[in-house]
Amino acid sequence: QVQLVESGGGLVQPGGSLRLSCTASGMSFRVNDYVWYRQTPGMERELVASSLRGGVIKYADSVKGRFTISRDNDKNTGYLQMNNLKPEDTAVYICKVEVVDYSGSSVFAYDAWGQGTPVTVSS
Repeated sequence: QVQLVESGGGLVQPGGSLRLSCTASGMSFRVNDYVWYRQTPGMERELVASSLRGGVIKYADSVKGRFTISRDNDKNTGYLQMNNLKPEDTAVYICKVEVVDYSGSSVFAYDAWGQGTPVTVSS
């Protein structure tokens, strides 16, 4: 099974920036899609941005023009650059990847989830 490690969260003032990272590790796999969600207590999990293997990138309306999703396939890492952060961006940010596993006798795909990294935007 692929393991995901997220990093980059923290406390930032309004208008500041953070870059989140999501790195996958394991044996004989490929990451198809990187998807970033965010979760706040009492609220539904919100899809923030997605980067699909075919090159399709999508953003939630609330972050368009401020957040940028990117990926380094050689490093099996996805990134979420967050600029002009607002207090309403405060949440736990969670990375999900679609993994194609070809370590065994057959190839199969599954979703792997990161542990979440907290982002707090406050003065």
